[in-house]
Amino acid sequence: MTMKKVVTRTQRRRSQFEGFHFTREMMGLGDDGGILADFRVRAWDAFEKLPYPTTKDEPWRRTDIRGLNNDFQLPVAEAYMDLPAIPERLLKSLVSDQHGGQITLLPGGMHKDFDAESAPKGVIFTDFETASRQYPQAFGKALGKVVDPTEGKFAALTAALTPNGVFVYVPRGVQIDQPLHSLVWAAGEDLAHFSHLIIWLEEGASLTYVHEVASPKDVPGQTLHGGLVELYVGMGANLRFVELQSLGDNVWNFTHERAHVEQDGNIDWIFGAIGTHLTKNFSDLDLAGNGANGRMSGFYFTDGQQHLDHDTQQNHHAPHTTSDLLFKGALKGESRSVWQGMIYVAPGAQQTDGYQANRNLILSDRARADSIPGLEILADDVRCTHGATVGKIDPELVFYLRSRGIPNEQAERLVVDGFFDPIMQRIPFDGVRERFQEAILEKMGGTTSSFAV
Repeated sequence: MTMKKVVTRTQRRRSQFEGFHFTREMMGLGDDGGILADFRVRAWDAFEKLPYPTTKDEPWRRTDIRGLNNDFQLPVAEAYMDLPAIPERLLKSLVSDQHGGQITLLPGGMHKDFDAESAPKGVIFTDFETASRQYPQAFGKALGKVVDPTEGKFAALTAALTPNGVFVYVPRGVQIDQPLHSLVWAAGEDLAHFSHLIIWLEEGASLTYVHEVASPKDVPGQTLHGGLVELYVGMGANLRFVELQSLGDNVWNFTHERAHVEQDGNIDWIFGAIGTHLTKNFSDLDLAGNGANGRMSGFYFTDGQQHLDHDTQQNHHAPHTTSDLLFKGALKGESRSVWQGMIYVAPGAQQTDGYQANRNLILSDRARADSIPGLEILADDVRCTHGATVGKIDPELVFYLRSRGIPNEQAERLVVDGFFDPIMQRIPFDGVRERFQEAILEKMGGTTSSFAV
């Protein structure tokens, strides 16, 4: 009797990401040139020169992009007409009764709702193309000044291929009473979406702003999103910035974000991440002027096979500056989170007060959280502290609640709610807290939704 030999073939894993098929022509610069065209050409040149990141690079050591597809397409004009529409609840204001203005960036299109005539004199809230034509002086002063496209491969790609971004300019001393809002709707399979937001506050200005990136969930295939966020807070200015990431679980998300704060300026940066298959996020806080202050409050909850990697920097470049960072996350399934944070104090930045903490709650034996705080202190009269914890639900707490007649599932939910309470207390907006609480309920198996949050 002749025995058959069975040969099993397994797909060989790529040694590194092979690179995208995007081309220079995809920038669609036209013949007019101008500020925006020059910026995109410079970004594309940087993209071509910079290498793709690998796990040999320290910032990327825990995030592997070899599973990323490389043949994404850019949305054609009005592609959104044939894609799922934005859920109405994503368009509602989270921090006030109504928006002061809203810009929605869609696949192949845009919708703008802002009455410039009724806005305080000099306030600009518009798209990049309009800003480049109508406000070249203000736009040219801000474009690429906080986040340089040469900082990374994905930063350069995003700067070059973003079809139309959002530009916000608030003149000296102007207080915006109603919040402004932008929403990026990254729907579609095998599509690449790129977004770029610039907020520029002159001396003494004040603004509350909500920015969300979202998409449908349960979409087959992969979707790509690259994002840039540039925040400039002038002398004595005040920015409350709420950022929500509720992308579907098929999305690979790469973002570079930075806030630059001048003398006596203040930023309250609230961050929530629920979605994506994989996220690599760089968030920097640069305290550039004497007395600058920044607070960063982060919320994330992962499940399934999600991988969220947040790299934060608190850079104290001037004396008497204060930073306060608290990121809290819960993990289920086989998901993984990475948080790597650094407080940097420059020479001469005396009387600095820096704090950072990352707390993680593991809800599954297969979930994993990597938490890596760091300090680099080059001044001798400072107070800087950091901490990181990774732990599971305390069974004694659950037992106590169950002994009071509370079912096990509800008891665990109450423990998770208590874990996130310090973050909720730092958020002054009821709508944002409710959104996070809805996400907790859904992740714990209490609700279902047609989109990521």
